[in-house]
Amino acid sequence: MGSIPLFSPDDVNASVESAKYAFSKWSEKSARERSIVLFKAASLVREEQDRLSKLLTSEQGKILPEAKNEIQGFANVLEFYASIAGAVFGTALPKSDYGYSFTKKEPIGVCGAIIPWNMPVLIMAWKIGPAIASGCSIVLKPSQKTPLTTIEIAGIMKRAGLPDGVLEIVTGRGDIVGGAIAKSREISALSFTGSASTGAEVERLSCGTRKRLTLELGGSDPMVVCSDADIDLAVSGAVSGRFYNCGQTCTAVKRLFVFEDIYDSFLSKLKERTEKISVGNGLLKGVMMGPLNSREGLLSIEKLADEEVGKGADIISGGKIISGGDFDKGNFFEPTIIANPDFQSRLLREEVFGPILPVVPVNSLDTAIEYSNNTEFGLGASVWTKNLKDAYAFSEGVDAGIVWVNKHLKIPPEVPFGGEKSSGTGRENGISALEHYMREKTVIISP
Repeated sequence: MGSIPLFSPDDVNASVESAKYAFSKWSEKSARERSIVLFKAASLVREEQDRLSKLLTSEQGKILPEAKNEIQGFANVLEFYASIAGAVFGTALPKSDYGYSFTKKEPIGVCGAIIPWNMPVLIMAWKIGPAIASGCSIVLKPSQKTPLTTIEIAGIMKRAGLPDGVLEIVTGRGDIVGGAIAKSREISALSFTGSASTGAEVERLSCGTRKRLTLELGGSDPMVVCSDADIDLAVSGAVSGRFYNCGQTCTAVKRLFVFEDIYDSFLSKLKERTEKISVGNGLLKGVMMGPLNSREGLLSIEKLADEEVGKGADIISGGKIISGGDFDKGNFFEPTIIANPDFQSRLLREEVFGPILPVVPVNSLDTAIEYSNNTEFGLGASVWTKNLKDAYAFSEGVDAGIVWVNKHLKIPPEVPFGGEKSSGTGRENGISALEHYMREKTVIISP
């Protein structure tokens, strides 16, 4: 499909210097001037949606409708930050013996971003949107697995009027390029999305550089279905929430807890819906789920399924690698439902990236909350019920940065997003992210 340069630490430092120079000019632009560029970039991305979507599917594997949705999501995020670029205000303080005081918000400086392969375009927008809108410049490293669409969009940003250096793309190995970004003392804020283990290394390398960190480190999201839930709606939510992007999404439904009195009915309908999912090349019409992104990921999912069977769990649907013919050209795995998994299994405790969903019966909301919290992660969670009291009780009791009621997975750009525990620190999206890229200055004027 193409080739990309492998940056060295010196190359990264040169990009940081370019971004530093660009920041001195870009930060002087008014919020309105910055917004015009972002709105123009969003418009151009929408115009090229078909081409960009096909490129994204080709390099990442997701089906074309999901790729189009992600490209649209990129434009949505840019438009949101263009609309609020000037919405962060300081405060005026009462007069006192010290004089008249006020605070102001200023762009923090050169920023860094490290993005993953699973949702590269949308997560790119989550990072560059608030940074550029606030007046910062940003050095962004895409995953080695999915750099092409990111690079294409960077070119579109330039065509929209973004000055050279405001967005620098650096490509190459994570330990080398990502490590250089983390260690740079010229970068004032860094936003990282990836695994918990890599996030810990980014945090270690950043120690002593005094940069602000936002770490989005994945999750093991629970979905709880109560007795009074709309079963058809919940089944649909479980299927789309788990098998979207072949299950390779940080906020995917990864653990399903269903009340005992509806468990059999729910499981039957879930099996029926899951077995209707057509798997294949994401560029083909009618395909509902594409391949996993890597052979490593494919074998990991196969191993998990085999582990559960060995412990006595029941494979309700799927459970195997799909092979033969064109399937041998990709990393295809059957959409899989597993009932009665071992409570201490990795499937119920770790972040699992792939199309495999464990289903567990529970006897109460308290038990569902207890099971939901039985993991080191705390990113997202959902409860499906018509009872507002139960919905509120779940939202209070579950350890998660975002809680959905009768929905899962959707994250509009207006709302803050992030996790608790090992799912990370800081927030993306919303006005919270805009403030992450700004510093507060106090001014005191003597009487």
